[in-house]
Amino acid sequence: MDNQRILILDFGGQYNQLIARRVRECSVYCEVKPHGMSIEDIRRFDPIGIIFTGGPQSVYAEGSPQVDPEVFELGVPILGICYGCQLMAHYLGGAVTAAQDDTAREYGKTPTFFDTECRLFAGLPEESVTWMSHGDYMAKVPESFKLVAHSAACPTVGICDEERSFYGVQFHPEVNHTEYGSKMLRNFLYGICGAKGDWTMGDYMRSSVESIRRKVGDGKVLLALSGGVDSSVAAALLSEAVGDQLTCIFVDHGLMRKDEGDEVEAAFKDRNINFVRVNAKDRFLGRLKGVTDPETKRKIIGEEFIRVFEDEGRKIGSVDYLVQGTIYPDVIESGTNVAAVIKSHHNVGGLPDCVDFREIIEPLRLLFKDEVRALGRELGLPEYLVMRQPFPGPGLAIRIIGEVTEERLSILREADFIFRDEIAKAKLEGTMSQYFAVLTDMRSVGVMGDGRTYDYTLALRSVTTSDFMTADWTRIPYDVLDKVSVRIVNEVKGINRIVYDISSKPPATIEWE
Repeated sequence: MDNQRILILDFGGQYNQLIARRVRECSVYCEVKPHGMSIEDIRRFDPIGIIFTGGPQSVYAEGSPQVDPEVFELGVPILGICYGCQLMAHYLGGAVTAAQDDTAREYGKTPTFFDTECRLFAGLPEESVTWMSHGDYMAKVPESFKLVAHSAACPTVGICDEERSFYGVQFHPEVNHTEYGSKMLRNFLYGICGAKGDWTMGDYMRSSVESIRRKVGDGKVLLALSGGVDSSVAAALLSEAVGDQLTCIFVDHGLMRKDEGDEVEAAFKDRNINFVRVNAKDRFLGRLKGVTDPETKRKIIGEEFIRVFEDEGRKIGSVDYLVQGTIYPDVIESGTNVAAVIKSHHNVGGLPDCVDFREIIEPLRLLFKDEVRALGRELGLPEYLVMRQPFPGPGLAIRIIGEVTEERLSILREADFIFRDEIAKAKLEGTMSQYFAVLTDMRSVGVMGDGRTYDYTLALRSVTTSDFMTADWTRIPYDVLDKVSVRIVNEVKGINRIVYDISSKPPATIEWE
């Protein structure tokens, strides 16, 4: 790949992948690598700039993530964020301590003041809001650095050594709550690192196609096609790369939305792929009988997917590669060696030892959702498929709290269809990123006509987001919610109460399980 590169060294912070997302929004290629990356590998990566991420530990603590000190001798601009800022100070002659009562322990939105003569803050207002999340404090700034940002509580919010192009900020510019965070990152990329903005999705497509061809050679490839955006784009990409060497297996696990199985088959019947539809509803429901724990459900469904692929793979002969539509948020939410598991994903890790494939190919692993959509357009997929809202691999099973049964699936399927139908009628699809219904395990007394009911509570969920790492709940108009509620209660037997989820991410996740 001939594109300019930014190297992001990962110290375990919760927003690390957002940094990558923001860099790519600026048309600059980047990759997130472990903090322990060797100096030789860093040189081979040949970055035009390096970003140190945040992290949950203290730089002075035994066993905390560190970096090869030679990184400061490469002559490459460096931006340290939160832990990364403290790490820079720690290595270059400063001092970092735990914040005391009279110093700067800061969390959340914080008014911050900037020296706009510093290149990192060029073109910014002298005061704006940043997002803080730190309990440690730069008690001493390295001698070659000057202070370029402060808050009411903390004098060392921003530091810089303009001569060496080293910059550190105590806040998180990658988070939307930092008002001019994207501008700061753009200043670093273009004003300090000299980025040209040469990264496009067309580049990614071409390099991915070439890479896949080299890897696969004359081998056979098996792909799990769900009909969602991720698997559909992966199918189109692999089709472009290897043609009829690809077999796409659509596993209809009986956990799809209303009419979705038929829609998936219709969407791909005319494409240049080997399409196999497997009706496996009874098989999945049998494995899920009596299971209520959400993580157990996810694991069961993921394992059963693999078993189905094995069975179908044996029918078509030798299969060398299994393709999965894993994307970046899946990877980070499933945890790393320095980050906590938020939730497991059926297509990330945890594969049984007896998988009958030579290797797993994950061509979308470094892409965020909107980048996947952009790649789909580059590959010529129809817009209705590219813009299909996310649907989890385990399907409606994770939107049913408690046991998954055919009866409860039927209830949720009809209610979810009504919700989506009314959103479409109100022409609101473009105002929200993901919206769906959740069947809770809570039952309550209701009155319908002259009779008493004791039925389920249904939760409606809608979020708006640019990256699916953070999300805000959608302000759906009351009249639309009213229509949805009236229709569901009247048309779907088994529901007598509707609630609307007004939780953002964080603290909640987008899905309920």
